[in-house]
Amino acid sequence: MNKKDVSGLLERVRTQKPLVHQITNWVTIGDCASVTRAFGALPVMAHAREESADMATIASALVLNIGTLTPGLVEAMIHAAGRANERKIPVVLDAVGVGATPLRNDSAFRLLDTVRIDIVKGNISEVARLAGEDVLTRGVEATDVALHSGEVAKKLAAGRNNTVVITGAADTVSDGTRVYQVKNGHELMSAVVGTGCMAASVIGAFAAVESDYTTAAAAAVSAYGVAGELAAAGSEGPGSFKVRLFDEAYRLDPQTVERMARIDEI
Repeated sequence: MNKKDVSGLLERVRTQKPLVHQITNWVTIGDCASVTRAFGALPVMAHAREESADMATIASALVLNIGTLTPGLVEAMIHAAGRANERKIPVVLDAVGVGATPLRNDSAFRLLDTVRIDIVKGNISEVARLAGEDVLTRGVEATDVALHSGEVAKKLAAGRNNTVVITGAADTVSDGTRVYQVKNGHELMSAVVGTGCMAASVIGAFAAVESDYTTAAAAAVSAYGVAGELAAAGSEGPGSFKVRLFDEAYRLDPQTVERMARIDEI
């Protein structure tokens, strides 16, 4: 892929305005909706089991986030994802906190084993746990993993036949064969609660308009990272940065993305 893929997909999101159904983290639900809208897509947050499948019927993508999971919420996710699978729309799983508790581990594996998950997103320890490594996640914070992020992403992607995104100082995206490293973003993004959840929302928006989910995911984290770089300029700390992040995502144009995107195949 190249920089024109990023700018082209941003244009398609803005033009097509896909509806992104999100069953997400209660801590960050408003931010996820806001960033989806800022990038030009349409968010809908429908968590009830009784309507989750119905909402997936009219959506263009489904994003699942287990950050504040409950057993009932997982049931709603499975209902929604089953309908999304029937309609062949992309399903994104943000594996928040996997490796921290048995409930999170069991819920993530149940989702992966029960329905088709097209894109898995997480930090290095979350993804390593899903790939079968014996690691521990500190709450929702990554811990050290012996393997390189590219190896971990390839292992899980090849085993599950999907796309894997590992977020960090540089983001890694793989489909089990291709491996991309995305070097956009700013350290202030790690100082704001919810930037990881918002990344999954942006990935869902881009995957809604591009059937090559690996290209879509790499383009999404690149464009999101560019918005973060622009927001950091002039920010005094996490509070002002967060406000500017939404503004820069809203103002982001294809020309700026094409100029600033940094994506390498490794």
